[in-house]
Amino acid sequence: MINRLVAAALPVTLVTAAIIAAWYVAAVSLNSEWAEKQAERAGTELTWRELIAETMSQERPRLAAPHQVMTELWDTVVNKKITSKRSLVFHGRITLSATILGFVIGTALGILLAVGIVHNRAMDLGVMPWAIASQAIPILALAPMIIVVLYSIGLSGLLPKAVISAYLSFFPVVVGMVAGLRSPESMDMDLLDTYAANRWQIFWKLRLPASMPFLFASLKVGVAASLVGAIVGELPTGAVAGLGARLLAGSYYGQTIQIWSALLAAAALAAMLVGLIGLAQKITLSRMGLAG
Repeated sequence: MINRLVAAALPVTLVTAAIIAAWYVAAVSLNSEWAEKQAERAGTELTWRELIAETMSQERPRLAAPHQVMTELWDTVVNKKITSKRSLVFHGRITLSATILGFVIGTALGILLAVGIVHNRAMDLGVMPWAIASQAIPILALAPMIIVVLYSIGLSGLLPKAVISAYLSFFPVVVGMVAGLRSPESMDMDLLDTYAANRWQIFWKLRLPASMPFLFASLKVGVAASLVGAIVGELPTGAVAGLGARLLAGSYYGQTIQIWSALLAAAALAAMLVGLIGLAQKITLSRMGLAG
């Protein structure tokens, strides 16, 4: 058992170590110019050790070093009260609210569209091309228009961000669910036909169970896309709360350490959401007697 855990953890550990090492090398390379200019103005010359130390401790580096980002994360997650506007927990909760609402809306819309596409040829020919075309529009261009339109009819706050999240998350669900609903073998369909099963009996007894692995795979993609949508939705509004607002504030004031800490917090939040979907998948498929 221990050997299996070590074998499973070793590749992840090696890849993580390689990423951190490359990150440190990039930080030294990008931050060294400023340190050398400062030394030149002071009329001194830095040794390699002093140069590396300078690149690792700048207040506003071009590229924050890993230990600087970890220190910022510890300070803003652990040391700050969760009600403080400097707490990443506070900002993460706001972004998470929009993410979950948008994900629920997008998932429901995606499942309904997929059922319609599978059972109605007109929807298959008319809706699916539009669903595909909708994803060709850059979300950064579309988000301000969505927010302006919703603001004009009196909708503000959480809902505009949730709509953008739903826009990004519904498409993976549509594609995956359509593939899942069409996955049963023709032999299985013929068997139910011999029992005189109607369309909805076939749906509940065969199509829907067969689509579950496809659905959960799509939900993992959709929930990550939903988080991206919530963050993007915070950018054009000049939001003062949320991970997107944290990124904006860091960009305005050149706080690259703050930007990187917000990015890593968003990545951790996405990993947590995907992990929860994976846990739900394992439980659901296990109870259905399907391989997780």
